[in-house]
Amino acid sequence: MWTDGACKGNPGVGGWGALLRSGAHERELFGGEPATTNNRMELMAVIQGLGALTRRSSVDLHIDSTYVMKGVQTWMAGWKRNGWRTAAKAPVKNEDLWRALDAAVAGHEVRWTWVKGHAGDPGNERADALANLGVDQVRASGRV
Repeated sequence: MWTDGACKGNPGVGGWGALLRSGAHERELFGGEPATTNNRMELMAVIQGLGALTRRSSVDLHIDSTYVMKGVQTWMAGWKRNGWRTAAKAPVKNEDLWRALDAAVAGHEVRWTWVKGHAGDPGNERADALANLGVDQVRASGRV
């Protein structure tokens, strides 16, 4: 799985994309929101990608967001221990999506792989294009 988020303005109109591949099968997902941030779209891409799986799966997840990677691998355990507060006792930004991601990951074995964005990784490039389709879809709907 490859996921990516996009935002035109930050905040601004945003989109998310996910490319799911299993053997010869591929599925592309995308969507967007009229007023959001890049971080929210990066989170939404992973949530939607994992949410599309119909059974417990082993997932190689490729992502170019250090925010999401650090959140899952480093920060989330402390946030949960602290009642979704940061070490500085402030509310966690995007808590709603972090909780949704925590639930989405719980049903699967996920191996996280960071990839450099816009560096030629075909899966990442496609996820980026899908995220931009999400932006286009929102703009075309007139919800902006």
